[in-house]
Amino acid sequence: MSEPQRIARRVVVHGLVQGVFFRDATRREAVDAGVDGWVRNEYDGTVHALFEGPPDAVQRLVEWVREGPRNAIVESVDVTPAEPSGTHGFRVG
Repeated sequence: MSEPQRIARRVVVHGLVQGVFFRDATRREAVDAGVDGWVRNEYDGTVHALFEGPPDAVQRLVEWVREGPRNAIVESVDVTPAEPSGTHGFRVG
């Protein structure tokens, strides 16, 4: 039996996305969706993340960050394909 297909996406979220529990909410959504990877704040006020897992689950996370948690104001999201690395678990940096 072959390994299930995995994809990876790097995302950069712009807007009012720090100080609104964006990273913790993203972690919860990722765990619920079965997506591996990480999320972290950057000094320029953006949030960067890497999502890796089944295509449908990764797409669900990409769509979720376009809105984010209740108090976030997402202005734009940059999404770029990445090479899956086989990472497991989801961490907040």
